[in-house]
Parts: sequence; C-alpha cells; structure tokens
Amino acid sequence: MNRRTVALVIFFVAVISASLFVTIKLFSDPEDPDFYVGVEFAYSDSINDLKALVDNVKDYTNLFVIGSIEITFNKTALDEACDYVISSGLNLIVLITDTELYSYCHFEWVEQAKQKYGDKFLGIYRYDEPGGNQLDKGAAMLIKEGASYADVAANYTGTLKIILDYYLNYTDRVFTADYGLYWFDYKADYTTVFAEFGWNHSRGLQTALCRGAANAFNRDWGAIITWTYTDKPYIESEDELYSDLRLAYAAGAKYAVVFNYPKIEEYGVLTEKHFDALKRFWDYVHGNPRSGGVDRAEAAYVLPEDYGFGFRGATDTIWGLFNADDFSAKIWNDANTLVAQFGSRLDIVYDDPETFIAIQNRYGKLYFWNETVP
Repeated sequence: MNRRTVALVIFFVAVISASLFVTIKLFSDPEDPDFYVGVEFAYSDSINDLKALVDNVKDYTNLFVIGSIEITFNKTALDEACDYVISSGLNLIVLITDTELYSYCHFEWVEQAKQKYGDKFLGIYRYDEPGGNQLDKGAAMLIKEGASYADVAANYTGTLKIILDYYLNYTDRVFTADYGLYWFDYKADYTTVFAEFGWNHSRGLQTALCRGAANAFNRDWGAIITWTYTDKPYIESEDELYSDLRLAYAAGAKYAVVFNYPKIEEYGVLTEKHFDALKRFWDYVHGNPRSGGVDRAEAAYVLPEDYGFGFRGATDTIWGLFNADDFSAKIWNDANTLVAQFGSRLDIVYDDPETFIAIQNRYGKLYFWNETVP
C-alpha cells in the first residue's frame, strides 16, 4: 500500500470517526443532549399499549412523555411504565395532574424518580396550557378578574409560581405546553414551555413568542405538534409533521414532541406514515447536526409590559378578561409583518424591566409596539 493510499485511508477513517462522534454526542450525552425528539403517550390506561408504542419508536426517538392520566394516577402502573421507558434507552417526562393529589404523595414520587432514573428523568409536565386556559376561560383558568393588565399579570405569575415552586424543590425541570402567554409562563418559573404547533396557528408567530420568552429568561423551549382538526384524523399529515419538526429543529428548539391522542389507530392518532416521518426526521437530524448553527433571532418586536394579548387575531382578548383595545390591531399587524420579513429570525419580547437590559444586548434591531414598523 503506497503512501497516498494510506493517507486516503486515514482521512476517511477520521471523517467516519468524527461523524460518529457528532451523532453519539447529539443523542447520547446523558447530561445535556442538544436535542430531544419523541412522542407523548396520552391515549390509553393500558401498560401494554404504552410498551407497544415504546417498542415502535425507541429506535428513532430519544424522549418519551407519559401523559396518560390513568397511568400517572396509579403509582404501581406509573412505576412499571417508567421502568420500561428507561430500560428502552429513552429519556422521560411525566405528566402530573391534580388527580394525583388524592392517590399518593407525588412530591415524594418525583424525588424518588430523580434518584432512581438519574439524568434520564428530565422532569415533570405540570398544569397543561395555563396561558390557554386563561385566555379561553377554561376549567383551569387561574385569574378570573382584575382591575388592570398589570394587576392580572402579577396575580397570574404569582399564583402559577407558587404551584411550580413546590415541584422545583424536588426536580430541576418543570415543563408545560401552551398556545399563548408564553412570556408569563416563563416569568412564573417554568423551565421549559412547548409551543403548540397546531390548528391554523402561524408557526412563525408561535416560535417568535415562545423562543423570545425563553431567550429573555435564559431558558429552554420546545415545540409540540398537536391537533390540526377537531375530528378524525386530528393530526396533520406526515409531510406536515416532518415540516414542523424540521422547523422547530432549525429554530433552535431543544425539544420536539408529537402529541398522541386519542386512540383511533393502533398507536393513538399516529399512522405508519407518521412513524415514517419521524424516522425520516431522525435521519435528517443525524445528517445535519446543529453544530453548523440554527436560525437565531436577529430582531425582536417589543410588546408593552403586562400586555397578555392572545395573538390569534386582531380582536383577540387580553388576559381573557379584557376586549381588544386601541393597540391590538396594530400589534397584531406589526407582529405578522415582522414574521413575514424575518421568518424564524424574529423573537417577540416584552418591555419588562426584569429582562430589558439582556434584550437590548441580544438583538441587532428592536421594533417597539408604539413605533412605526416598516
């Protein structure tokens, strides 16, 4: 073998080794993987159904979210489910709801799970859609009256913070998914919020709102692909799923989760085509490590302090308690104009004294709500 051949062999071995290192680092670092992708099991109370879904996805995901209320209500079933998820090599998030308050001490369970599963137990998912419940006056609405935007903002974040601080005594991370008021979720001390990609909501707008809040409070963010329809098939097509996963990954999300409910197929709402999309995305991530960069925001749109606008139209409510005001239409139009201009390189933030210095230092350009947006 001549020296040229030897050199080529060494070169290709080095390239292959480097590629393997990037892939292993991306998904196998037990302390802080760069990106988590997985599904939320929410469609059954059967341990066998959970195990079947784990077996199906474990080779092309690295995260499993147990969102079945029936399983999390039953400590024995929950322990068996968590053991199976962890033994299958996946990281784990567990939904905790109010029903657990009456069945066993879930604070103690969380502490034990952290000790038992170590870094593979990422934390708990607590209080689903707090912002959405507030905006839509849902069953779990936190604040039902207020004299002003500032009054409601303080009460919302203060009340939610009390709930979250109990759990943060036992685990490092508390997650939720939401479709509005992301800023105030983070201000209340959520460590990670999943922006909901669903319905006909603008992905660019949801990304700007959620990522902007996460960046301001120096937290992680994620995306959860949820319902597009209120009836079968509920979830978007496999190509749309793949596109949404790609979008979240490119925009710098640390988590991408597929919400899997109800059971209309063998595995919830997910069909074989959806699983194929997840496999395709898994391969894409392996072939495109984010060491090459993500779509970081270069501009931010700055909202007035305490302005809990729903961002689902120019006439959406503020905090679910106040009708759209004289500024709502302009703010709605400004935000959409800037999303069209900057795409995933826009964040939406607030004129909040707690974070404003960091915001000024982060972005090349700030557009304020009370100025003219080009």
